[in-house]
Amino acid sequence: MLAEFPLFTALAVSDLDRARDFYENVLGFTVEESMEGLGIRAGDGTGALVYLSAYAGTNKATAAGFDVPADKFDEEVAALREKGLVFQTFEYEGITWEDGVATMGEMRSVWFDDPDGNILSVTSR
Repeated sequence: MLAEFPLFTALAVSDLDRARDFYENVLGFTVEESMEGLGIRAGDGTGALVYLSAYAGTNKATAAGFDVPADKFDEEVAALREKGLVFQTFEYEGITWEDGVATMGEMRSVWFDDPDGNILSVTSR
């Protein structure tokens, strides 16, 4: 069954050079070119395909998320702020917000856009 295999994310973009700059220089990924577009790998080996599409940025929900250990969350959020990222906030029952950071019980999260409007999140559980 599919549950036995690695899951990857596919992110539609309108400009591969702009996407490469964002994912390499803002988020810190190593980006590899592939026949389909750009490949990025997270620390645990999971990956994402960044590819050209006329539908780039049309998803209005979280497209990809990063699980960060609780002791690294503040450091990661600060690094994203230093790169100029602005965090989104929204109304949702049970969330309290402080300076763009959502708290839901023990979980903390931030959401931000890539240059094409793909919504990404960083979460500490």
